[in-house]
Amino acid sequence: MRHASCTETTGRQLLSLVAEQAQQAGWAAFDAGRQTEASALYEKAFQAATEAQNAALAGNSLAFLAYQQVSTGTSGVATAAASCETASADAPATVRALLFERRAWAHAKAGQAKETEQALGQAEEALTGNDSDRPGPDWSSWVDTRELQIMKGRCWTELHRPLRAVPALEAALADFDDTHARDKSLYLTWLAHAYLDAGEIEQSATVITKAMDLSTGIGSVRPQQRANEFLLRLQPHRTIAPVAELLDRAAM
Repeated sequence: MRHASCTETTGRQLLSLVAEQAQQAGWAAFDAGRQTEASALYEKAFQAATEAQNAALAGNSLAFLAYQQVSTGTSGVATAAASCETASADAPATVRALLFERRAWAHAKAGQAKETEQALGQAEEALTGNDSDRPGPDWSSWVDTRELQIMKGRCWTELHRPLRAVPALEAALADFDDTHARDKSLYLTWLAHAYLDAGEIEQSATVITKAMDLSTGIGSVRPQQRANEFLLRLQPHRTIAPVAELLDRAAM
């Protein structure tokens, strides 16, 4: 891009491609625990998308950044709200659903139940609205009703509402193939937390064991990080045989 000679239209298309690739590289860095690189790449993606006048892609860059902020202990509410405003109501349905999902997650991590429910509702409305069949960009094509169910379950788990979280996660993961080991193991950690919040200690131990088995050998650091956090919550229940067995296994 720095040395290209092209028309304005082609230049915007190339800048959009730069933004998409920076987002993908940023996500890979984030998933590997390389947070400084991830935030720099997300900022680069936002700059390129803005220069390309691609509002949806600029909004997604901010959504990625908000997700990272939340995951590293910083409030991402303002950035997530900005992502939705940047993309605007004219964005394709899958784009709007994705950004509202990420906004719901930021609210959930901030302990804001009302705002979480509102954002989840907006995401669902986007997926089921009159323009839901309008084609969206490739980078949002994976957003569907199952993805929304998973995010609902994750949000309600973070808000310690297991009666809402467990059914959503169980339904979404019922036919989720084990070959998607990274994703499934990560989502199972939220289900384990939800079961523990509900007082179902043995079931939570069973679920986290499955998550740990699936995460063995994968490149992402996040499933193991979340499993380790969960094992700390299990420590007070060591007198229960399945829990003791699991804790002993993890200590080996």
